[in-house]
Amino acid sequence: MKAAVFAEPGRILLRDKRVPEVGPLDALLRITTTTICGTDVHILKGEYPVERGLTVGHEPVGVIERLGSGVTGYHEGQRVIAGAITPSGHSSACQCGRAAQDGAGLTHGWKAMGGWRLGNTIDGCQAEFVLIPDAMNNLAPVPDELSDEQVLMCPDIMSTGLSGSERGDVQIGDAVAIFAQGPIGLCATAGAKLSGATTIIAVDRLPERLAMAKRMGADHAVDFSAVDPVEEIMRLTGGRGVDVAIEALGTQHTFEACLRVLRPGGTLSSLGVYSQDLSIPAAPFAAGLGDYRIITTLCPGGHERMRRLMSVIASGRVSLEAMVTHRYRLDDIEAAYELFAHQRDGVLKIAISP
Repeated sequence: MKAAVFAEPGRILLRDKRVPEVGPLDALLRITTTTICGTDVHILKGEYPVERGLTVGHEPVGVIERLGSGVTGYHEGQRVIAGAITPSGHSSACQCGRAAQDGAGLTHGWKAMGGWRLGNTIDGCQAEFVLIPDAMNNLAPVPDELSDEQVLMCPDIMSTGLSGSERGDVQIGDAVAIFAQGPIGLCATAGAKLSGATTIIAVDRLPERLAMAKRMGADHAVDFSAVDPVEEIMRLTGGRGVDVAIEALGTQHTFEACLRVLRPGGTLSSLGVYSQDLSIPAAPFAAGLGDYRIITTLCPGGHERMRRLMSVIASGRVSLEAMVTHRYRLDDIEAAYELFAHQRDGVLKIAISP
């Protein structure tokens, strides 16, 4: 089969690989649509270490090609998705209600990424086929009325973005600021709207992303290249600050800005993947006396999470397929990476079809 593999920092290449062997609890999916994530770009740049030759990608939509002998409740030919995070369902983390952290603590540093296996510790889905581990815990049937592109965001960015509001405990009537309106930030904006926030402030500098943020539910779109976003958010909230600030980029600057716009007792909900150490300045943190919460999130996975997200899509309460701005064949995935990594041509998400 053809597969996009990490060759070395700066190079993800299309190569031929063997179709995976199916174990008792596995499912082999024939990929129909997948996409490139910002985390894949961290891998491309060598900012997140994976083994050379690993197939990358963690957002699969496909059809079951083959089932392991122990897998029940599914059938070959069935159209399914699997989350970017593929928890086993029986680990200590899963039993504690933190399934995304399945496996955390077994490794160190960057590898303490819980249940993120696809394209991280095992071969991923930017290929013609992908092996899904613990299939009964991770496969979710796609409703017939939903297209591949409608559900393409569910495995990762929708699950991650909405969790920014969920973990931030956004309440009805809250004011929420979301820093950065890339795909994750746009989904966080949609999540704030779904959670009942009534003042949603989206921050970015690209006009097309700010326009998309309005479509996702933002009440205010702040161009940080034109105004100081902290000052503008404080003005928009009458000096009160926001109840929840969501960081969706992964930089010191945006993390600190989130702290600066919080009301006393507010929550900083962090979704960014940070490639450098963060520091917490004393003044915005009120010297540790501001009753602030700083929480982080790893994309929730598992079949029930995927079912719920697809239910949201089917209800029409959120529509994300407009975020697919480009389409490439798997044969051209190297060109797709070049476009996505350099954020050219207004790209948000790229649908990749073998």
